[in-house]
Amino acid sequence: MSAAIPTATPTWSVHLKLLGMAALWGASWPTGKVVAQALPAMTASTWRFALALGLMLAWLGATVGVRSLTALSGRQWAGLALGGALGVFGYAAFFLLGLQHVPAGRAALVVTTNPVLTSLLAAWWFGERLNARIGLGMALAVAGAAVVLTHGAPWTLLSGGVGWGEALLLGCVLCWSGYTLVAKRLLGGIDALTTTTVTAGFGLALLALSAWGFEGREALAQPLQASAGVWAALVFLAAGATVLAYAWYFEGVKALGAGSASAYISLVPVFGVLFATLGLGEAVDASLLVGGALVLAGMVVMNRARR
Repeated sequence: MSAAIPTATPTWSVHLKLLGMAALWGASWPTGKVVAQALPAMTASTWRFALALGLMLAWLGATVGVRSLTALSGRQWAGLALGGALGVFGYAAFFLLGLQHVPAGRAALVVTTNPVLTSLLAAWWFGERLNARIGLGMALAVAGAAVVLTHGAPWTLLSGGVGWGEALLLGCVLCWSGYTLVAKRLLGGIDALTTTTVTAGFGLALLALSAWGFEGREALAQPLQASAGVWAALVFLAAGATVLAYAWYFEGVKALGAGSASAYISLVPVFGVLFATLGLGEAVDASLLVGGALVLAGMVVMNRARR
């Protein structure tokens, strides 16, 4: 009797999905650049999250169901509203506003320093422990971000050598770190899909109001006359970089654990620079290579130290 042929373990499919997640999030930067050049920032973000929310509501109804919404407490609703203001409204606004001024590849590298600020704030507010290896990883990541931000001249940070685009990207970092800490403090006990769907709803409402107030009703209707390429970018940002990447990420967290799954986020800037170079023809200079290498090294050291 012949021996049975072993089947591939499900872990390999999970790793492939996490790799796909990193690629989708990396590709969101050059794709976002296409949208930012064609549409007003608030309007584009409103349409992106309107499309994404529709998909997430369908997903929620088919899996968890509306019972997850009726079980939320008043404190949890308040936390979700604050999370939507920071993690959706604030992040999305700074994302596209920053991309109007900064190349996509450079922006992807700067925002990858999110874990550094989040770890520092978590240590301050929640007493989470840091060690020497995590500190080394933070130092490398911050040094790399400084090189990228200043085009290889980090000493200019002391003389105001950072432009509006870079400052807006730092707003992305602040908003995402704030969202992560709010989720830790106020959103315990809520499943990930419900959290993301409801925060997307609150964020969408703020984006729509801001687009209406600052960009006008005509701007909100502008995507209806947009080209097929811009619509393809919007659909990708909604379905690919928001819904599908989210699904693959949390599948990885469930199968491998948060530490192992989050390590794949270190690959996001690699894909961001790659797609920006191939798709948009953005130049890769020495400061981007050196700073990017430092950021990636810092993220790897931090992730390994946490494990």
